[in-house]
Amino acid sequence: ESPAAAAFGGGVKFGVAHVRVALPRLYGRVPSSSHRAAVRTGSGRFLFTSVCLRIVGSGEQPPKFTPPSKPVIIDKTQTVASLRKFLSPEFIPPRQRTDPFKFFIERKDMIRRRKVLGVPEFYVGSILAVTMADPNASGKTNRFVGICIQRGGKGLGATFVLRNIIDNQGVEICYELYNPRIQKIDVLKLEKRLDDNLMYLRDALPEYSTVDPETKPVPFCSTGEVPVNKIKVKMRPKPWSKRWERPKFNIQGIRFDLALSPEQMERAQKWAQPWQEYDMLKEYDSSKLEEQILSEVQQVMSK
Repeated sequence: ESPAAAAFGGGVKFGVAHVRVALPRLYGRVPSSSHRAAVRTGSGRFLFTSVCLRIVGSGEQPPKFTPPSKPVIIDKTQTVASLRKFLSPEFIPPRQRTDPFKFFIERKDMIRRRKVLGVPEFYVGSILAVTMADPNASGKTNRFVGICIQRGGKGLGATFVLRNIIDNQGVEICYELYNPRIQKIDVLKLEKRLDDNLMYLRDALPEYSTVDPETKPVPFCSTGEVPVNKIKVKMRPKPWSKRWERPKFNIQGIRFDLALSPEQMERAQKWAQPWQEYDMLKEYDSSKLEEQILSEVQQVMSK
């Protein structure tokens, strides 16, 4: 035995490795099940560690083995923004498309542009700030803040309209989403509205279209549901730019009870065409097409 093992009062040899379990000389005490073990390495040194021994005849049972909890694997390569599935509406081809290859080539150009500009996720009703190159401006750039009231167009022809009240005058700017002059698009407040088109804000009170140009960005959760602003606007007295009370517009965000009489609302219902809701030929089910395009866009954007 080595001097190191003899110092602990003897030991036992296990297997190939030289493990010497130290059994200290205890006077009148029952040895504990936890002791120090000396392991001799190839270089002749000893490593001391704690081992558990079951004393023969003591009646103690070894502790029951408890398997460790299953680890949770988190893919940190994905960003938080990529966890929510969102496909910009201009990627979905129109129903009367005749040449799918044309839209495929167009999507490749759109993805290249998005890698440079970084178009954020926004909806009708969101408050945006657009910075655009302007050779006639003092700083060669122009920044406009407003509420998005409309999104239209498909492919590279996608557009969105921002509206704001400046000096008691309504100002609207229609931007081309993939215009190379656009330098930055900031989402100051991400939200939806009850309607997919807010062009009726032209006929509403100015307070519903007024946005402070110095508005600070409102933080939002990138994984949860997009909040829906259920506000209903008050309209100016007639005449309006369109007959928004008619059922074909299906407007939910206007207080018609404050602007129209019951007789006028009843007269507007004469233009209703309830059978169109059940016309299956007018439905455009693009769910499978959206999944295919979304996987294609995510695959190219991840490269």
